[in-house]
Amino acid sequence: MVQLTPQQTTFALIGLLLGVFLAALDQTIVATAAPIIQKDLNISNALYPWLTTIYLLSSTVMVPVWGKLSDLYGRKNMLLTGIGVFLLGSVMCGFSQDGIQLIISRGVQGLGSAALFTVALSIIADIFAPEQRAKFSGLFGMLFGISSIVGPLVGGYLTDNISWHWIFFVNVPLGALAIYFIVTTMPALKRDWGGNRPGIDWAGVFWLFLGTIPLLVALSLGKNEVLSGESGFLWTSWQILSMFALSLTGIIAFIATERRVKEPLVNLELFKNKSFAWGTAAAFVAGSAFLAAIVFLPFFMVNVVGLSATSAGLTTLPLTFGLVLGNIFSGQLAARIGKVKPIILSAMVVLLIGFALMGFTLTSDTSQFDVGWKMFLVGVGLGPTIPLFTLAVQNAVQPRDIGGATALVTFSRSLGTTIGVAVLGSVFATVLGNSFASGRAEIVQSLPLEQRSQFASFNAPSGGGGGGASGNFDLTRIKKQAEAGIAKQFAAQYSTLERAINSGSIQAFQALKTNPQLPEQLRANLERIPTVALSSEAGRTQVLEQIKTNLDTAQTATVSSTSSTLNRVGTAFKQAATDSVTSLYKFAILLVLLAFIVTLLMPEAPFRRGNPTGARPAPAVE
Repeated sequence: MVQLTPQQTTFALIGLLLGVFLAALDQTIVATAAPIIQKDLNISNALYPWLTTIYLLSSTVMVPVWGKLSDLYGRKNMLLTGIGVFLLGSVMCGFSQDGIQLIISRGVQGLGSAALFTVALSIIADIFAPEQRAKFSGLFGMLFGISSIVGPLVGGYLTDNISWHWIFFVNVPLGALAIYFIVTTMPALKRDWGGNRPGIDWAGVFWLFLGTIPLLVALSLGKNEVLSGESGFLWTSWQILSMFALSLTGIIAFIATERRVKEPLVNLELFKNKSFAWGTAAAFVAGSAFLAAIVFLPFFMVNVVGLSATSAGLTTLPLTFGLVLGNIFSGQLAARIGKVKPIILSAMVVLLIGFALMGFTLTSDTSQFDVGWKMFLVGVGLGPTIPLFTLAVQNAVQPRDIGGATALVTFSRSLGTTIGVAVLGSVFATVLGNSFASGRAEIVQSLPLEQRSQFASFNAPSGGGGGGASGNFDLTRIKKQAEAGIAKQFAAQYSTLERAINSGSIQAFQALKTNPQLPEQLRANLERIPTVALSSEAGRTQVLEQIKTNLDTAQTATVSSTSSTLNRVGTAFKQAATDSVTSLYKFAILLVLLAFIVTLLMPEAPFRRGNPTGARPAPAVE
């Protein structure tokens, strides 16, 4: 553990927090401006998801690499390098002129952001004693909560009042300030290799990329249903199956490589440490449930509760406050009692209660307030799980392994989150489609035969398959479209009748009465019109007026009937959306229970006091 003066510690911590805040803010600020960016750069719907996907890919796969580089070349050097790469990507994003340039630039941003998270957590372990880490690690979780509030506000303001380019350029002054504090106050934090520093395990890097990139791409693109204009493939398609096979090949080769090289990218020997192995596994499972609380909630709030997109976003504020409170309280408590396992288990109990309330009490009549206080409870339960698994793992390994161990637990959590979103997205889409199809079928069966075809193929918005919920069910817009279609249909009928009657041709009129495309009631009305009425202009005018009156009456009745049916369809969709969202929280309960069991199996040694180099090793597999 490096000894710093209180002033050095404060300023070094400020630099760390600014660096992490950069990456945390970027994820939320870009989401706000993404629709405007898509429109301005004319990005196709097929490319649009890659604005997020490429960032996720590059930031996830680089986590173990940055961890190892920080062990070899020093934490401070790699943190500064990571900030530099992130700022380079930000500037590239700001100057991008088309979708491809922006996607590539986002990938560069992701490469740098991986260092900001991973190396920063390792530095906390280097400069603070174990009993102090809990206090300051909680600040990192708090930053995510703050960024989720500040990001949309700043992103919206810059996009509306200046330009979307500035949501990327704003990173530059923040990054420069972080670099200043890190350069001027932080020690080198470099391991003394005695002239025998090994090189990077490039073979391991290659196989790691081959094992993870195809997996993450497959999870991002895999869908239950691929609609027109969407990017992606069915889960059973050869493209997805090939990527899974390629990933499996890479993982097997990676493990084989790491077992035989002298200085591996990932020290597999760490997994012989029970605390590390179970802690990493628990972080993976907990990570898979993490975004269940966030990703699909706006879909429910917009389509079921009936809020605007902005108001729906505000529903996550109680979750944010819960996260911040949970992070701060758990960090202080862990520092006081010297253990994290009881706190994690207690937090998971709170999380289980929150997920159970969301999964079993949400209805199509739920209010925003009702959702809000439940999400606060979920946030309190989620908050401690973010930093405390990292603390448990850091405390379980020797100081020389902290960088690699921190990178592995961070990588595990990120991978779990990605897989969790994919699995939960598939569950969401399946339940939404099946529930809505069932409700729609009941409605169609109750309609007259001539109206059934109009609603038989009526589909719900896409649930996003493997990546989240997308698309809104706007009943008002649908009704307006239906009303416009009905008006156009009746106008076309009147135009056809008008031409035939004004022609004065008896043959044309007779043909019109037998036209099967005309509604039965209209043909019956035509049968009652004497052909002699067509012989004079006054007679034809009178006939057309009568027809117009009848058609207007029929149009009004059709609009009313269609509106009533659409109201029933809207109710069915609300129920389907409720079923799909509650099913996610029920599924997440199983994930949290699994994480709870895995955490129970994790041995925990008390926090090492003072210099950790003399600490007793954590329990190992015999």
